Amino acid sequence: MLSAVLLSACSTFAPQATTPQPGPAVPVPAEPQQPVLSAKMAAAQDALRIMVNLQDRLSRVSAPLLINNADLCKSMARNLLGFTAQNRYSYPGEFSEAARTVLGYGERLQVSSVLAGSGAARAGLRKGDGLVSVEGKSLPGGPDAESQAAEVLGPLVGKQAALDMTIARNGNNQTLKVPVTRACAIRVQLGNADNINSYADGQRVLITRGMMNFAQSDEAIAYVLAKDIAHNVLGHAGAMRNSAAVGSMIDNLVRTKPDLSLLIGSGGIKPVPQDMDTAADNLALYMLARAGYNIDRVKPFWQRLSSQYPASVLNGYTALHPATSARFAAIDKGVAEIKAKLVAKKPLVP
Repeated sequence: MLSAVLLSACSTFAPQATTPQPGPAVPVPAEPQQPVLSAKMAAAQDALRIMVNLQDRLSRVSAPLLINNADLCKSMARNLLGFTAQNRYSYPGEFSEAARTVLGYGERLQVSSVLAGSGAARAGLRKGDGLVSVEGKSLPGGPDAESQAAEVLGPLVGKQAALDMTIARNGNNQTLKVPVTRACAIRVQLGNADNINSYADGQRVLITRGMMNFAQSDEAIAYVLAKDIAHNVLGHAGAMRNSAAVGSMIDNLVRTKPDLSLLIGSGGIKPVPQDMDTAADNLALYMLARAGYNIDRVKPFWQRLSSQYPASVLNGYTALHPATSARFAAIDKGVAEIKAKLVAKKPLVP
C-alpha cells in the first residue's frame, strides 16, 4: 500500500505598508491514486479468504487422523513432507491476483499449510515461508512450480529420513533440517459447494463447505473425515467402480468456481452398500480414538445429519450412505469394543 504524503506551506506575514507581491507558485505533488478495486476482484478476495480459512481448518483437524493412523492405512502409508506449498498460479483468473493481494503469493512457492505434529512442524517450518532449495537443488517458481517441485521432492522424500531445506523468511534465507513424516497419504480438500456431503475417490477426501457449516465443531468435521479416510483405506471406491465418478466430482468441487449443475442429482455416484459402510464406520471409530477425538458423539452426529438431510436429498450425504439403521448399530458395537480395549489396555486395532 502506498501512503499519500501531504505537503503544506506556511507563510508568515509581517505588517507592511504596501501589498506584498506573490512569489512564484510552488507545485504541490498530486496525491497518489489508490488502484481501483473492482467488485469482481473484491468478491474474489473475500471468497479466497474464506476458502483458505476453511482449508486451514481441514488441515488442522485431519492432521492427527493422518499421522496417528499410519499403521492402519496399510498400503496407503507414505513418507510425507508434512506441508503444502502454493504460489499465485495455484489459483486461476482473478483469484491469482487475489492470491497475490490476500496471501502475498508471487512467483516463488510458499508454504500454505503445515501439518500439525509432522516433522515439518517440529523443524519450525511456518506458513508463508518461501521455498528456495532442497538438498542444494533449486526449487522452481512460475506457473508450473507445484508440479516441477513435486518432481524434485518426491524421490528425495522416499529415500531420506530428513531433508535440508533452504527457505526465505523475513527477507533472509535459512536452512532447516525437515524430517519426513510417516502418515496416511490421503489428500484432504475443501469442496466449494453448499450441499451437505463429502466424497472419497480412493486417494482423496473432499468435504464440502456446506458439510463443514453443518458439522460446526472440529470434532464433528473429524467424524466425516475419518469415515472417508476409512473408505479409501478399505478400497471401497475401486471395489464399487465408483472412483471415476467420485473423482470427477472432486475435480469439479475443488475449483474456485465449480459447476454446481452437477449437484442437481447424485452426479452418477453409486450409493455405498451396507457392508462397506458399516466396515468404514468401524475403522473410522478406531482412527478417531487413536487421534484423540471423542467417539461418544459419533452416532448422535450421524443421526442428526440423516434426520435433517434424509436420503431423498439427492446431493446429500445420506443419499450416498442410506443404510442408516445398520450404520448406527455398527457404531454402537464399535464404540463398546474400543472402550473395552481401552479398559483392558489392549492396542486399538480393529
